[in-house]
Amino acid sequence: MITKNKAIEAAVGEVKQAEAVTHEKTVESVKHGVATAAAGMEHAQVQMKEGLQKAMKTAEQMTAFSQGNVEALMKSSQILTTGLTEMSKLMAEMARGSLDHTMSTFKAMSSVKSVKEAVELQTSFARASMEKAMSESGRITEHSLKLAEQAFAPITARVNAAVETFS
Repeated sequence: MITKNKAIEAAVGEVKQAEAVTHEKTVESVKHGVATAAAGMEHAQVQMKEGLQKAMKTAEQMTAFSQGNVEALMKSSQILTTGLTEMSKLMAEMARGSLDHTMSTFKAMSSVKSVKEAVELQTSFARASMEKAMSESGRITEHSLKLAEQAFAPITARVNAAVETFS
């Protein structure tokens, strides 16, 4: 019986030793798993933070770019308004000149002595009016083209900036 007890004690000792080894291995595995999970979570947090920072930077850039677009539109509108005001003044000046020419011709017509003189005066008036109309339409066209170029310059600059920024 002593042998049986010794055998049982030896078996119990071996089980306890195996249990201790298994326990240590289990604890090490759990620690390793927790460390791996923690490292994965830290990596995920870093990536999430970087992604959020990139998104915020992109949002700030888009806001700044949009603000530039609004400023370009305002500048373009200002140029257009100023140009149209100048063009209105130019057309009023041309109309005033035409009216003055018409009135002076009308006064001269009232003092003609013959039909021939009236026809010559009328022909001269028509020729001068036609030449003036052609000259003034050229001025208006030139002014209009210049105004369009100036008014679209800020918008063209923004389009170019967009192409450079987002390409």
